[in-house]
Amino acid sequence: MAYTTIPKSSSYFNTKLWTGNSTNSTAITGVGFQPDMTWIKNRSQTDNHNLFDAIRGATYRIYPDDSSAQDQATNSLASFDSDGFTLNDGGPVNGNGENIVGWNWKANGSGSANGDGDINSTVSANTTSGFSIVKYTGTGSNATVGHGLGAVPKMIIVKSITGTQWWFTYHIGMGNTKHITLNTTNAASGASSVYWNNTTPTSSVFSIGTDTGVNQSGIYYVAYCFADIQGFSKAGSYVGNGEPGNDAPFIYTGFKPAFVLLKSSTYAESWSITDNRRLGYNGSSAFIKADASQAEATDLPNPDFLSNGFKLQTNDNVYNKNTQTYIYMAFAEAPLVGSNNIPATAR
Repeated sequence: MAYTTIPKSSSYFNTKLWTGNSTNSTAITGVGFQPDMTWIKNRSQTDNHNLFDAIRGATYRIYPDDSSAQDQATNSLASFDSDGFTLNDGGPVNGNGENIVGWNWKANGSGSANGDGDINSTVSANTTSGFSIVKYTGTGSNATVGHGLGAVPKMIIVKSITGTQWWFTYHIGMGNTKHITLNTTNAASGASSVYWNNTTPTSSVFSIGTDTGVNQSGIYYVAYCFADIQGFSKAGSYVGNGEPGNDAPFIYTGFKPAFVLLKSSTYAESWSITDNRRLGYNGSSAFIKADASQAEATDLPNPDFLSNGFKLQTNDNVYNKNTQTYIYMAFAEAPLVGSNNIPATAR
């Protein structure tokens, strides 16, 4: 068996929980690294998701559940720090007494120039963990963009940061002719070349078509690119069987998950986020929709996280509608077998 190249997954992805205090210069520590992308959701309130990254700069937020252009919010995330980040007093990130979650990824700082594609890009890439942040300017013509991973990305999420556009998403489980949108419940689109130019990403570039959601002339875009890393991250798909409990599908990832983002690609239903820090896995429920601003809900059994994948527990349409296809992106808490040859334990 090949062992993971990342024996400590939390050095590259980690979930952090905190209770807000509405105070400027609040340090959130214990992430374990300096994040380059932080996705924050107020669990207690109906507030937009807030996403920040090191290329666009702290204080510049975009909303994964909304089509708005980025804005600068000085009362939000003030800085990325060596073991976490600093928040100011804004309610969506630091509301007094409110329960908040932040999902954190490590890339490679504020980025550098990349000339691998037809369009020059600025790229912050971590080739160890298979994650990169890419900023580019659209041309309106079919083109390629460098992503810096040195491996083929299996999921790419693109957002116009200066225009009002949806979050257009490529996923290996749908192929290069379709797209799905992170901020809506829509199923995947029909086949069209205007998003990914009917071209699968390579180890150096991804392709974009002419749609304004990914490539309008003179408009700035950010792309978040994820490759599969054995024992750490995996993009995949499964087919629901409509059965609850023990008869629901098990999805093998090769690691104990810490985070799973999933969505039916063939049925109009919400995106689900499950992580290993909030109540909401292995016998409990704490449901966050990536496409909606609503507070965390407690009315749906989330997947069980096991030592080698995740096990569905419900026949709800969010996770397991009969015959429907679902796509997911998962990150590890621990590999099935680590570099020290010690098996990960089941929960």
